[in-house]
Amino acid sequence: MADVKSPMAGTIFELIAAVGDEVEEGDELVILESMKMEIPVEAPNSGTVAEIHIAQGDQVQEGDVLVTLSG
Repeated sequence: MADVKSPMAGTIFELIAAVGDEVEEGDELVILESMKMEIPVEAPNSGTVAEIHIAQGDQVQEGDVLVTLSG
């Protein structure tokens, strides 16, 4: 299992991945909005999306777990 964490504080602008999706390293999982910029959060490795811990519009802090990958 690998937790994908927020690189900075911001708002969840868009969820791209869904539970059960197979992703490759570098695939965009979430778009984070911070300081009026849209920042893609990418998969650090290949795997399957096991859990999504956030919803669109949620406020997150740096280091918050956004997505958990398995495999």
